[in-house]
Amino acid sequence: MTEQEIEKLVQEKLDEAYKAEDHPKKFFITENGRGVTDGGDLYNALLSDMMRISQKALTEILKEALKK
Repeated sequence: MTEQEIEKLVQEKLDEAYKAEDHPKKFFITENGRGVTDGGDLYNALLSDMMRISQKALTEILKEALKK
């Protein structure tokens, strides 16, 4: 495969994986009584979402690449 073909394949598979996932609609940032903001839940939700997308896309990319 050429570099352009690989780039196109990666972009297509990332787009497909993104569209196939149901993404969180709300991210919660909590504040404790002392005014300290905790973005841990936001970070974890975003990280989990991106990891699912990446895993699906990479699986499909490797399947396509190994066929050729």
